[in-house]
Amino acid sequence: MENVAPLFAWKRFTLEEETLTLPNGLTTKHVTLTHPGAVLIIPITDNNTLILLRQYRPSIKQWIYEFPAGTLESGEDIALCAQRELAEEAQLQAKEWLALGESMPAPGFCNEVQYLFAAKGLSPCHAEMDDDEVIEVVEFSIEQVKAMIAGNEIQDSKTIVAFCRAQLLGLIT
Repeated sequence: MENVAPLFAWKRFTLEEETLTLPNGLTTKHVTLTHPGAVLIIPITDNNTLILLRQYRPSIKQWIYEFPAGTLESGEDIALCAQRELAEEAQLQAKEWLALGESMPAPGFCNEVQYLFAAKGLSPCHAEMDDDEVIEVVEFSIEQVKAMIAGNEIQDSKTIVAFCRAQLLGLIT
């Protein structure tokens, strides 16, 4: 028998403790961070370069390189969220969208699913950025991104996963 108790809620996230029976028959308590899901977009230019963000992340108190990404709003369509985040964070819109699959960044304690996309046919647009986002839009060649991942300059796991997925699917070589 499952028993869920919310421990803490903040914005769109909840920490829940649940009593559950595992597949091996053991009954245990487990804490899950519930997450509404997120999107990540690999913007690919007509010159076959990649747009990344150099973003300040207060939780780690440092700048990181990452692809545009963001959390789904309540009831928001996944594709519309991807379009919104690309516009807000990179000031870009895209004519072509390719779904690259899903990723689960921390399934040991969080139920977040990240929906990965590639965006092509880019053009500038304007959208309001969130007040707490400090972002610089940067452009790199695919070889530069490979070197940045190999050299530990790009450490963001969702960016690395999406880059690898796009490579395996033949979208970037």
